[in-house]
Amino acid sequence: MLEKDTPHGEVAVLAKAQGFLKKPGTVQVARGMSLFGEHSAGWFALGLLGAALDRKRRKDWLTASAGVLGAHAASIAVKRVVRRPRPDHPSVEVLVGTPSRLSFPSSHATSTTAAAVLYSGLTGRNLVPALVPPMLASRLLLGVHYPTDVLAGAAFGGVIGGLIRRKLDKKR
Repeated sequence: MLEKDTPHGEVAVLAKAQGFLKKPGTVQVARGMSLFGEHSAGWFALGLLGAALDRKRRKDWLTASAGVLGAHAASIAVKRVVRRPRPDHPSVEVLVGTPSRLSFPSSHATSTTAAAVLYSGLTGRNLVPALVPPMLASRLLLGVHYPTDVLAGAAFGGVIGGLIRRKLDKKR
């Protein structure tokens, strides 16, 4: 017979991931990433900086920045429809506050992936491998999302970012 508090399924995966990722200093880094990505504000600010510095493509940077905000807003809309609660199990330690109790999809994963895809097109560098995995891992480390929340958020942000990037690329 299984014990009541024994984690199962995604909770077990989350607890293992959290145990693996939690090292000295990683929680502070993850909290910083969480703050940066909150409401997509950090990614939006970077897009505005790109618009200020790259006058020739200012409109594209502004469009990409709006796309990041739009991806975030879309993830919030999906959260309100799905209404999946955040992880709540004794084996998972929640290490940061959240603006809501809703978990699916991860808005941080959505906006980060959208930003990585969109800003990759504008910088000429593939930013996805450098930006997306650390943000997804941080959400698991902080105990605020299930693995499918971050994977779905990344896929959703990738689709939204890809569609907008395709429109920007066609203009050139």
